[in-house]
Amino acid sequence: MLQLQNQSLRLCDGISRREAVRIGGLGALGLSLPQVLDQREANAGTSASGRAQPGVAFGKAKSVILFWLAGGPPQHETWDPKPDAPENIRGPFSPIPTKTPGFHISELMPRTAQLTDRIAVLRGVVSGDNSHSSSGYQMLTGVPHIPLSRENVTAKAPNLCPSLGAITRTLRPDRGGLPSAITLPRHIANVGEIVWPGQDGGILGRQYDPWLLTCDPSDKNFQIPDLALPDEVSSGRVGRRRDLLGQLDSVSRHLDQQNSVQSFSRRFGQAFDLLNGGQAREAFAISRESDATRDRYGRSKFAQSVLLARRLVEAGVSLVQVNWQQIEGKENNGSWDVHKDFAPCCKEFLCPIMDQSFSALLEDLEDSGMLDETLVAWVGEFGHTPKINARAGRDHWGSCFSVALAGGGIRGGVVYGASDQHAAHPVSGRVEPRDIAATIFHCMGYEPETQMVDQSGRPMPITRGHVINEIL
Repeated sequence: MLQLQNQSLRLCDGISRREAVRIGGLGALGLSLPQVLDQREANAGTSASGRAQPGVAFGKAKSVILFWLAGGPPQHETWDPKPDAPENIRGPFSPIPTKTPGFHISELMPRTAQLTDRIAVLRGVVSGDNSHSSSGYQMLTGVPHIPLSRENVTAKAPNLCPSLGAITRTLRPDRGGLPSAITLPRHIANVGEIVWPGQDGGILGRQYDPWLLTCDPSDKNFQIPDLALPDEVSSGRVGRRRDLLGQLDSVSRHLDQQNSVQSFSRRFGQAFDLLNGGQAREAFAISRESDATRDRYGRSKFAQSVLLARRLVEAGVSLVQVNWQQIEGKENNGSWDVHKDFAPCCKEFLCPIMDQSFSALLEDLEDSGMLDETLVAWVGEFGHTPKINARAGRDHWGSCFSVALAGGGIRGGVVYGASDQHAAHPVSGRVEPRDIAATIFHCMGYEPETQMVDQSGRPMPITRGHVINEIL
């Protein structure tokens, strides 16, 4: 079941549900959808766009898909195999040649190997952090957690920087009934539902949170129940109630200068757009995809979420983050956190699901002519230790790992940076999460110095990273 997550039943500026009804809202409409769509808002300034720089890549990406492999994909079993290292480092898998001459990746990525002419790989990424939630915060925001390497941390000061999706919402307006940033099919959390920081609007305010869609597009009966009309409410009644709402809105126009009322009106507009069909609602109709296309991505929850992400960017969403989902009954909870028996996990389900859905996404975007204007970022919170542990697993490693980018202004067939003989530390091309953020925003048309404004009115750059020009 899909849910548009809501953290509270009060708007943060103090307007309650009862007050909302009084000014012409929920009581007249008689629907539960606005409750689902509503998010707490706080006053925040608007962002100012930065100075456009010359270059082919600048502004080429109309959309971004963050292909997020929570748990941390091991660099040895993906982009940076080390066949000449000792067995307890190289592992049981061999490298294979790719479409890019001289570039080899793990044998566990055979489909992706045929697409490297579209992909740029960063082999010297460093977060300097060995904990899921704090290194994840850095990869999600481009800002290091204070302090580093702290597990089970949550969103609280001073670690309240906005996610890349939230920053996107300050830069690009919502359109077509959909927000400019969406996360699916679930948030990222540690065991015990300890939600990582860096997944919301943070200091920008809750109005910039990406929409969090909790859903399972792989369900054969997948639909959008929270966006359906109650049985007793016909489409005709909805139309009449919208007319009534319009009349009531005229009464409240004296309040239009209040952010709360403006936001309330926007939420209703989005609610009606989704209820009445059109482009926004059509984006979620994954059943319209052919069986061949759905099979091409794979039928897992994550793979079908990747396909849904493609539909959302087609509908005009600027940034969609697809989070890896744990697989029930699998070792290591079915995640990339491969502390035990990493080899069978990588071979049997982790890499096959990843390789199939990632390659299908790139091929699909290219076939439709969208790859040039859609940037796809293959990323996790860190890599894994060079040395295999006593449980035949690999542990957390933020000192050197790999990230891949494709489309949207990225130059394919490029490997930037190199790790040492054990993939333990970079020997060239060292980059940090903030540099990846800067590169993504550059491709979207915003330089690092582009300003956003927090809730206190303080301006700040969208990132303090440097654009990685070598891959553009």
